[in-house]
Amino acid sequence: MRRKVDRDLARRRQDAHRQVLLVRGARQVGKTYSVRELGKSFPRFVELNLEENRELQIFFRGRLTPAPLCEKLGAYVGRPIVPGETLLFLDEVQACPDALRALRFFQEQMPALHVVAAGSLLELALAEIPSLGVGRISSLFMGPLTFEEFLLAQGEDALVRIVAEADPTHPVEEPFHRRLVDLVRTYLLVGGMPSAVRLYVESRDLPACFKLLDDLVVAFEDDFAKYRSRAPATRLTEVLRSAAFQAGGKFKYSKVGTAASSHAVKDALALLVRAGLLHQVLHTDARGLPLGAQVDVRKFKVLLLDVGIHQRLLGLNVPAWLTAEDVELVNRGSVAEVFVGLEFLARPPAHLRPAVHYWHREGRGCQAEVDYVIQEGREIEPVEVKAGTRGQMQSLRRFLDERGRARGIRVSLENFGRYERIEPVPLDAVGRLGRPAPPG
Repeated sequence: MRRKVDRDLARRRQDAHRQVLLVRGARQVGKTYSVRELGKSFPRFVELNLEENRELQIFFRGRLTPAPLCEKLGAYVGRPIVPGETLLFLDEVQACPDALRALRFFQEQMPALHVVAAGSLLELALAEIPSLGVGRISSLFMGPLTFEEFLLAQGEDALVRIVAEADPTHPVEEPFHRRLVDLVRTYLLVGGMPSAVRLYVESRDLPACFKLLDDLVVAFEDDFAKYRSRAPATRLTEVLRSAAFQAGGKFKYSKVGTAASSHAVKDALALLVRAGLLHQVLHTDARGLPLGAQVDVRKFKVLLLDVGIHQRLLGLNVPAWLTAEDVELVNRGSVAEVFVGLEFLARPPAHLRPAVHYWHREGRGCQAEVDYVIQEGREIEPVEVKAGTRGQMQSLRRFLDERGRARGIRVSLENFGRYERIEPVPLDAVGRLGRPAPPG
């Protein structure tokens, strides 16, 4: 499967000033697969799983000098580790904190060696290490496949080009638009977890995909036992499942349904966010850039890492979903809003930690909320996820008036278009929005 992150990895190989790389993201988002694909371009590739082969950890005790480390590791695998030729991949590196600490010394003392580390619970281990060395280690953040990557996995390259070339004056031709709507409908069921996408592409067996997603949820919850020193597994499960039901609205600790205090729920939520299973959508006042400088951390919404998993936790009625009209598809629950938020999270360059924002004004008789607020180039633009008519965009129009903005975006299954200050954008093209500002 072709991923945007694979291009980032390939470009990084040619960078003479590259640093040791940490590939970060939740379990099962494809980190190991992408690094292995990169390894095929090297004369030598050495992969060491520090959780599966715990005896390797003995090599990282004591002095963390790279040269003797590489000599021992090369002897262990029976292949020499050669700077300039070898890609050394330390997988599940969180299982060995000393290996994490060793990474900075590879950059300092053996810069010609390509070193990549990854781990599914990496964020939790990083929280225990004061510093890995500023300027010596870079990060690359991964999530599930986007809708565009879902299209590419099915060989729909032509549709990707058609969407990329469309705009309000040149909308997608109707036969292609209908095909894209059908594919969005499928993506909202399957989601972007690589194993689910691969199974769908190979078999077109939706029930099998649903079972696989259910198994992934069980695996995530089984992992919670590894967090027990920080929060009980049952509380983490409650917060994860509550996040699915609260999606689309302000997250409230009181709705989690646990006897624990709000402080304990807050800690559990922070842990799941750090592990990459949940993402916070932070409220911003949106009066200028950057949006992140104007957030109110007390107000936020929550997204699960994948829309397919979100649907499974909600207990989706699959027959009703497959036969729903387009308007129902967008307005039913929070699914479309979750999809849009995850697409926005995937837009920034992979080396930046993803973030997404919304706007909400509370007041007697003047409630207003815009689902997302994004930075498009050097402009701030509000985004509503709706299938309604023009008259139902009061919050969007209020934001435009109050902030003096020229354009608002309504995301639906409607084709590209424009009327007054509102620009409809179809769900399949959301990935084009929210690009970071150009440098300079």
